[in-house]
Amino acid sequence: MRSVSVVLLLFLAVCSQAQVEQGAATPAPPPPPEKDALKINLNADGSHYFQFTVMNQTWVRFNESNPYTLVEGRPKDNTVDIGLRRTRFQAFGQLTDKVFIYFQFGMNNFNSQFNTGSNRKLAAFFHDALCEYKVSKGNQLKIGGGLTIANGLSRFSQPSVSSIMTMDVPVFAQATVDQTDQFSRKLSIYARGQVGKFDYRFILSDPFPITSSGTANEYNLDASFATMGHQLQPQAYIIYQFFDHENHTTPYMTGTYLGKKKIFNIAVGGIFQKEATWHRESIAVPDTIYQDMKLFAVESFLDMPLSSRQDAISAYAGFFNTDYGRDYLRYNGSMNPANGSRGLDGIPFHGPTHGNTYPMFGTGKVIYAQLGYLLPENFLKAKSRFMPYVTFTNAKFDRLLGQKMNVYNAGINCLLNGHKSKFTLDWQNRPTYTQDFISNKVIKGSRKNSVVLQYQIFF
Repeated sequence: MRSVSVVLLLFLAVCSQAQVEQGAATPAPPPPPEKDALKINLNADGSHYFQFTVMNQTWVRFNESNPYTLVEGRPKDNTVDIGLRRTRFQAFGQLTDKVFIYFQFGMNNFNSQFNTGSNRKLAAFFHDALCEYKVSKGNQLKIGGGLTIANGLSRFSQPSVSSIMTMDVPVFAQATVDQTDQFSRKLSIYARGQVGKFDYRFILSDPFPITSSGTANEYNLDASFATMGHQLQPQAYIIYQFFDHENHTTPYMTGTYLGKKKIFNIAVGGIFQKEATWHRESIAVPDTIYQDMKLFAVESFLDMPLSSRQDAISAYAGFFNTDYGRDYLRYNGSMNPANGSRGLDGIPFHGPTHGNTYPMFGTGKVIYAQLGYLLPENFLKAKSRFMPYVTFTNAKFDRLLGQKMNVYNAGINCLLNGHKSKFTLDWQNRPTYTQDFISNKVIKGSRKNSVVLQYQIFF
């Protein structure tokens, strides 16, 4: 566990630099207000503008490997790696009273095992390219289209990753990520807006074919995305906002406002695609059965200040009913530190089972919750702010034959300058599974851990 100790020491060393020396010295005057860097005003009052932002998330990680993991051909019980989880450039602007445009360019999951392969994303790529027209005077109705993350399932299906409370998003909520979309983005047209206390979005997406994903897509008794046929994908997401309205500049949804807003929402969302998946009827009967993809979620989000001490709470709870078709199950792991497995290549799970992966997507039901507390200002007499958090994922996928799939995360943010400069230390505990080839039953194995230190810059 020496590698874990190194990660912990790095986190403590950085945060300790934020301590304030005590004494009778006269406090320094407050700094002048920050200006929006890389923002060009197109009119006198700044209501028409064009802006550039940059973000980089660097990870240092220790990971206990899943059983039978190989790294470059050799067995590895654990790994230490350094990588870029996300590197992004944004360019967007309100060009006129009615016209908004947004671009995002970058890459994801770049580490020593990064491999562009034969997929649709060659290293850095466009994540978003959309144009939007404001029909109403206010935010009541906006019509847009292009390559966009606007999504119908959940707020975490379209997250503003620069402002999330946890080190990473619950990726299972990005239900078709890198299968029939481009890192959660699809070519879509949409209508979105805020009417009274309601915030809504209705989307019609044109999914990418699974054949361009660069991943193996076996045709067997369990459902997988169909390689024949093509159907559009209607989506819808509706929020009821009890207090403040959420940001509405882009389709992205804020992770936490760090006590700057009083937010309490409930929301419902869904995605439907006709004949999205297929499977073989049985071993004896080779007939192909097509099935519709039906995804539904109901959720609640709370993010608000608590007292004059500038402390705040952030909480989320969501229930997801995910029907991809008969016994669909897909393994996935963020920025996998391994690249192969030995001995159990025949496991009928879609996606790799080595490294840090676990059953993330499947036909069944998922409960996800997270809770965080922004500690008061001057906690431990520090200039920086601290925000510990915990998350819990509970899934019951049909393919796991009733076995519950639980993932636990706990961590702490050291906010040097809000979300603009922050360190996050995260611990995750996840399950592993093997398969009995005689009975075809899935057997739960030992649990594995990972520890990640992330540094994020966003301006």
